[in-house]
Amino acid sequence: MSTLMRATHTFTKLLSPSSRSFSLRPSASLPTRHQMSTEAENVIARLKNSGLLRSQGLIAGKWVDAHDRKTIKVCNPATGEVIVDVPCMGQKETNDAISSAYEAFYSWSKLTATERSKFLRKWYDLLIAHKEDLGQLITLEQGKPLKESLGEVSYGAGFIEFSAEEAKRIYGDIIPATLPDRRLFVLKQPVGVVGAITPWNFPLAMITRKVGPALACGCTVVIKPSELTPLTALAAAELSLQAGIPPGVVNVVMGNAADIGDALLASTQVRKITFTGSTAVGKKLMAGASGTVKRVSLELGGNAPCIVFDDADLDVAVKGAIAAKFRNSGQTCVCANRVLVQEGIYEKFANAFSKAVQNLQVGDGFTEGVAQGPLINEAAVQKVESFVKDAISKGAKVLLGGKRHSLGMTFYEPTVIGGVKSEMLLSREEVFGPVAPLLPFKTEEEAIRLANDTNAGLAAYVFTNSIQRSWRVSEALEYGLVGINEGIISTEVAPFGGVKQSGLGREGSKYGMDEYLEIKYVCLGNMNSN
Repeated sequence: MSTLMRATHTFTKLLSPSSRSFSLRPSASLPTRHQMSTEAENVIARLKNSGLLRSQGLIAGKWVDAHDRKTIKVCNPATGEVIVDVPCMGQKETNDAISSAYEAFYSWSKLTATERSKFLRKWYDLLIAHKEDLGQLITLEQGKPLKESLGEVSYGAGFIEFSAEEAKRIYGDIIPATLPDRRLFVLKQPVGVVGAITPWNFPLAMITRKVGPALACGCTVVIKPSELTPLTALAAAELSLQAGIPPGVVNVVMGNAADIGDALLASTQVRKITFTGSTAVGKKLMAGASGTVKRVSLELGGNAPCIVFDDADLDVAVKGAIAAKFRNSGQTCVCANRVLVQEGIYEKFANAFSKAVQNLQVGDGFTEGVAQGPLINEAAVQKVESFVKDAISKGAKVLLGGKRHSLGMTFYEPTVIGGVKSEMLLSREEVFGPVAPLLPFKTEEEAIRLANDTNAGLAAYVFTNSIQRSWRVSEALEYGLVGINEGIISTEVAPFGGVKQSGLGREGSKYGMDEYLEIKYVCLGNMNSN
């Protein structure tokens, strides 16, 4: 994230006065495929020596293979090379993990809050102690620049630290009784076994954001990481064991997503599903959870507007929009999917924004100075290409980029597209790639209407120097998160979640703890008798 923001400080002068299109600045020293492969091999060797490159699932404190010995390949998206094979697990292994978590729940939930807090604090300490190893592992299997990966480790570990602290602040309540011989009170108790299904774009933070509060509340977990990026989850699980968290409290299965999901949904021992991913899959999980009336919390897709008003500080808006759009190559649910720019500042912003974007160096995440890595796979690139093609066919103009990068594989050029309209796919759906569509607007009312014209409601960004406008617009936006003059707003101490079809519930902060707690009312009668 910091690399992206720093990249906006230096503008080049490639724009001629008569031109509105830009060319990407060629890199002086792009790494060769051989160099990328060699660096990846060195990282793999270091991770093996550290003991954090695990290639088996974790059930009941033991590292296990799939029952049928089937495996799937985990690949480096920057090179396409196989990192390691991991078990392709399914229903049977998931049921084993559920049984393990269910058995561990009784003893774990009976520990005092202070005891659970100490385990979580130790886990946090180990995550931080292995920050470099975990960061390298994230870059290896997910592709993001190493500086971003290291930032994710700090961010992800923060959820464990916060949960360790918040574990001791789960309070009940006393209710004034309506009759003199009664006492009424409220207990908060852990939900039970939690199925946590996480995506590939933040392979550590999306796990710790769920598992930290779950464990703090006294729940046990079955984690299903993405089959594209399971290695970070396994490394984190290894460190949980080293922290002394008892066997069965944390379990990890990976492989056949449909079979694993079906097993979690069907089990009456699983009392909650927490999921981060696409809206389509979230709807299926929500429907499936109804069979056993499980609690669900869903953090789903977004279509984040980034609104730049005439009175915005241009430099602040450019830096913030780049941070909101291009971190993780545009592959986050809170990435700015639409950049709405008021007409009075549109040309100035488009020029300054494009100049800044053309300085973003694309390459292997282990290369110094790289601000954008590869997309996760070929399907992701094809989706971006189809969205760009749709926009061009409907009259939009590519100001910068707009095609695959010369590095090949799944690298795509940082792209800016002007003249985008609401009917284009870039406006209607989540592109999940490094493409910034610019849409002009006239009035504050029009900006709010355009921003809210979507089924999504996760994150939104506003750039203005007017305090009054910032209040009006943030209150009018139908989104769970709003950043004012800031493009990076996620933190473990604030609630994260969306409205409309972007999900249910909140993660992070004290509000996120409630997602893993049941409220029990107790009435004690006959208090006046002996």
